[in-house]
Amino acid sequence: MQTVLITGTSSGYGRETARHFHAKGWNVVATMRTPRPDVLPESDRLRVLALDVTDPDSIAAAVEAAGPVDALVNNAGVPSIGVFEGTSMARVREVFETNTFGVLAVTGAVLPQFRERGSGVVVNVTSSVVLGHMPLTAVYKASKTAVEGFTSSLALELAPFGVRARTVQPGACLTTGFAARATNGAAPQDLVPAPYAAFARQAMGGFAGQDLFTRESDVAEAVWQAVHDTTGRLRFPAGPDAVWLAEAK
Repeated sequence: MQTVLITGTSSGYGRETARHFHAKGWNVVATMRTPRPDVLPESDRLRVLALDVTDPDSIAAAVEAAGPVDALVNNAGVPSIGVFEGTSMARVREVFETNTFGVLAVTGAVLPQFRERGSGVVVNVTSSVVLGHMPLTAVYKASKTAVEGFTSSLALELAPFGVRARTVQPGACLTTGFAARATNGAAPQDLVPAPYAAFARQAMGGFAGQDLFTRESDVAEAVWQAVHDTTGRLRFPAGPDAVWLAEAK
């Protein structure tokens, strides 16, 4: 029986992905910054571990506790919405610490076992913001685009060892609380300086008026496909809006 290690499983895509793999018969190691076993099925095939992807000691402890795994899903991330000029560098660093450096750090901790065994797959969950020109996402898009570049090069490095690397690109989902979490507790006027107010209103109106949205189950299924793909495909858009953006490129 195969085992998957998934980061950021307390809610949203990570939680649904953990449920999906468990329902498909896999062993699941579900990690969270603050463990909440009650949000996932109680099962001898599912373990909840503490993991802060920004903390090297936490990463090492979680990987050791997880034991051998067949797939790593780097899902943990923090959202960010706002005009770049209104975003502090402290916030920029916070976003990159989780969305980019956290992915690299957890991947680096798991790779040795994959390479030595000659099998395994890394799936990095990015975002559909990498597929199009989207306003108010400069910092978030930069953090996710970096992971896309990392993964494309990593896939080439790992191929001689029989190890695969893929990305899943979720579209906009209305049930993950992205917008609420993306403001990080800041007041709207702090995220959008006055000169940008009209532009921001128009951009947010365009988002609210779009017809296609992604479900959490779309992302879980895309991760499942990415883990099992053997064709060499690198990127997996998840959700109808993400698929539309990918096809429009």
